Amino acid sequence: MSNSLFRKKSVSQVLKDIKTGEDGHGSMAKVLSVKDLTSFGIAAIIGGGIFSTIGNASYDGGAAVSLLFVFIAFACAFTGLCYAQFASTIPVSGSAYTYTYVSFGELLAWIIGWALILEYAVSNMVIAIGWSGYFMEMLERFGIHFPEYLATDFISARDGFNEFQEVIKAGGVPNPRLVSQEEAFRTAPMIGGFKILMNIPAALVTVFITVLAYIGIKESRTTGNALVLFKVIVILAVIIIGAFYVNPENWKPFAPNGMNGVLLGVSAVFFSFIGFDSVSTTAEECQNPQRDLPRSIIYSLIICTILYVTIALVLNGMVSHKELKVDDPLAYVFKSVSQNAVGWQKSFLSSLSGIIAVSAVVAMTSALLAYQIGQPRIWMTMSRDGLLPKSFGKIHPKYKTPSFSTILTGILVAIPSLFMNMKFVTDLTSVGTLFAFIIVCAGILYLDKHKTPSKFKVPYVNGKYTVGVLMVAALAWTYSQGGFVEHLSEKPLLIVLWLVWLGLAIASFLQSFSLLPVLGILTNLYLMTELGISNWIMFLIWLIIGLVIYFGYGYRKSNLVGKG
Repeated sequence: MSNSLFRKKSVSQVLKDIKTGEDGHGSMAKVLSVKDLTSFGIAAIIGGGIFSTIGNASYDGGAAVSLLFVFIAFACAFTGLCYAQFASTIPVSGSAYTYTYVSFGELLAWIIGWALILEYAVSNMVIAIGWSGYFMEMLERFGIHFPEYLATDFISARDGFNEFQEVIKAGGVPNPRLVSQEEAFRTAPMIGGFKILMNIPAALVTVFITVLAYIGIKESRTTGNALVLFKVIVILAVIIIGAFYVNPENWKPFAPNGMNGVLLGVSAVFFSFIGFDSVSTTAEECQNPQRDLPRSIIYSLIICTILYVTIALVLNGMVSHKELKVDDPLAYVFKSVSQNAVGWQKSFLSSLSGIIAVSAVVAMTSALLAYQIGQPRIWMTMSRDGLLPKSFGKIHPKYKTPSFSTILTGILVAIPSLFMNMKFVTDLTSVGTLFAFIIVCAGILYLDKHKTPSKFKVPYVNGKYTVGVLMVAALAWTYSQGGFVEHLSEKPLLIVLWLVWLGLAIASFLQSFSLLPVLGILTNLYLMTELGISNWIMFLIWLIIGLVIYFGYGYRKSNLVGKG
């Protein structure tokens, strides 16, 4: 057993190690209430999504992207319930990594932990890049012109420059996004034949947040709660004021590029929701984790879904979807509408655009903080298990935070944020995260089979017949749409979906599986089939790197070597 790739930790052993401090890394301060946790969840979920990536998703999908938010919210709700049960059963900081270790063993746990590292790092890169866009808008409002080439990446500037030239040749008027990107590329200095462009504000804000996360959870909690309240007020103001400037004609056609266009936004929209799982990384700092973690996960998902759907409709109603390919969509729509306004409304809307930019700079900081707190705690837990060096799990004696891991997190987020393109990094995060979600949902079936006690359980709905009936209905509907074989050839991963569904239908009939975890598995797997080839290639490269580290270090150093 000690040499098995699937050696497991029992629930009782995980809890015992944390309670007695046998891991030797030190204890953490238990200061978080359900209010703090819900605030933390909202901070993580409402970040880069609502302030940044919602623009790119709307550019492809139009107003119909609001329906995509609803669909993915359901997928995340199924997964969120499963996270809530695990968090109640195993209230430690490892999130999906620890849940997988208990359910399916060490190798798969390492893969999930490695995927979560990518998820949190990339999420903060996206938020930092979006933050930079709003920061630049804010500086302009104060009459400060920061060089554009020091606040954007090479790919965005180059593509914007080329698009700018095409618009000019066609006799059109470039929008503000193209103007700034053209300026960045045109004015960037040359060194050795290469244009030098980098996003300095994105890197600097990451450093600032890393310092805050380093000095303590109490300070982070207080700052985070204040920022979340401010952020929600800003979003509500955008919704309420923006509703008066909605032009229903902008909603026509509702899905300008059809369902394919809507589904192009899967990465961006899914990215908007993934923060809810970071709540479970703070389990060891909760006052009552078994009661409060499930509540906070569910509360934050409900609140954020309502805000996402509403603001997607408002943004797409205020301007054409063709204008929304920007890093700062909330500020941009008011700036765009102000150009056609007159009198006091023109001045009001223009000023409001600046206020939103200032507000977003403050508000997005809370999302950065949430992820910058979450990632070091994953590393810390993996270190406790011996899969990473002990330095990753070291707790600062004064600040009670994972000190080395927090500093390393800051470095690994800040440096790529200098040079990376938002769409590229958004695509990086989705495959591994969806895979982690699938494993967590499957883990609930494992817990139920072994009758593991928990203070919160996913509501049981017998899937004995339902899973099979739903599969037959889905096959019939798909076949009725025509081109079934062609569809499979275009998206071969759908074959995996149908095979997994068949297996779950048979297993549900034999074992009377709970329906909701099964639906979580299927919806997350479907979302994986909609991701592009670049998502999969980058994830596989990341996975290979992780497996090299595991077999080179973790497999030999694991705390379970010699046990069992």
